[in-house]
Amino acid sequence: MLENSIWRQYNDENSFRGLLAKFCKLNEIDLIEDDKALYNALKTKLTKKELKLFAMDSANLGDEKMKSEFSCNDEELEKAKFKLYKKLKQDKVRLSFREGNAEDFES
Repeated sequence: MLENSIWRQYNDENSFRGLLAKFCKLNEIDLIEDDKALYNALKTKLTKKELKLFAMDSANLGDEKMKSEFSCNDEELEKAKFKLYKKLKQDKVRLSFREGNAEDFES
């Protein structure tokens, strides 16, 4: 289903559901049930660079690989991670992943 996604380039499984629940401080049961719709919501709320960083960081790739991928130094990488995870905690972003919003992201 999401075989060609940015997420799957760096992760073997569609494990973003549990990670989203963790970072957004939501229960997994409250998230959009359909993985494809949930991933579409994630793509809508994050920039391509943020989505790629989320996928790479979740795959536990080393900081050196991420720094070379994004052409940044230690400080810039840490700022980008901080900004990404702060964004996931914002109500306007995290609440869009709730089941009641699924119809907005189905394709």
